[in-house]
Amino acid sequence: MAGGLAALLDDVATLAKVAAASIDDVGAAAGRAGAKAAGVVVDDAAVTPRYVHNFAAERELPMIRRIATGSLRNKLLFILPAALLLSEFVPWVLTPLLMVGGTFLCFEGAEKIWEVFGGGHHKPETEGTDETEDALPHSPEREETMVKSAIRTDFILSSEIMVIALNEVTSEGFVSRAIILFVVAIGITLLVYGAVGLIVKLDDMGLYLAEQDSGFEQRLGLGMVKAMPYIMKILSTVGMAAMLWVGGHILLVGIDELGWHWPYEQVHHLEEEVAHALSAVGGFAAWLTNTIASAILGLFAGSIVVAIMHWLPGRASAH
Repeated sequence: MAGGLAALLDDVATLAKVAAASIDDVGAAAGRAGAKAAGVVVDDAAVTPRYVHNFAAERELPMIRRIATGSLRNKLLFILPAALLLSEFVPWVLTPLLMVGGTFLCFEGAEKIWEVFGGGHHKPETEGTDETEDALPHSPEREETMVKSAIRTDFILSSEIMVIALNEVTSEGFVSRAIILFVVAIGITLLVYGAVGLIVKLDDMGLYLAEQDSGFEQRLGLGMVKAMPYIMKILSTVGMAAMLWVGGHILLVGIDELGWHWPYEQVHHLEEEVAHALSAVGGFAAWLTNTIASAILGLFAGSIVVAIMHWLPGRASAH
């Protein structure tokens, strides 16, 4: 009896080790998959704060919580099942889907550049939230409209995040893919909306510090308040660059996987030359070369789509 109990405990310990190793593997795979979607994550975090701009301070976090809940619902109830079914039965469609999403990212990045340098400032999703206005009176209808708008935008970005993550774990079994994508969905949602909550509350934190007795805290608080417009501009610029870089890289890799190898080969050759010329920082130089090339391709592809969209009847008159 004692021997049987010892054997049972040994089996349990073995299973526990296997389970722990599996958890480690899932965590590592989820980390790799999430890292590949980093550019879209940055854009998601950069885009969302504009939807709560000019609302009363006490409504900002509740709105972000509602948007985060909608984002999680998008990922877990709609995007995750669809992505798993596609990867299981028609895996060949993932590359074209990624490229469609990449093209959309390129379009969004290029359109932001168009708005800054020559095409006006058309912002249908956030109309009535100009940054120079004071906080508008609270309206449940207006809040509902902005939250729904943010969740719709999130659906597109979340779809891209999940497909990019899925593309990194296609060699895993079905259950492993499901678990990894579940972890990615939860982790990225917490990361993005935790960061958004912190960003939109920085000015409130600054005001609180500015009202303290300590001269250091007052200076720090005033500095935080003054820095907020610049932080938002930096986030917008980083988000724009991330869209072009990520979208362009998706197109570059997708074109190679679909059989046209020349563009990727040229970028890879350029990476090697730069890494050799700057051997002291070869790895970083190669990464930067690929990033710049991807961003240039993204800007080129996005500009074509922008031109087409602005020539469409009705679209041009809207701008």
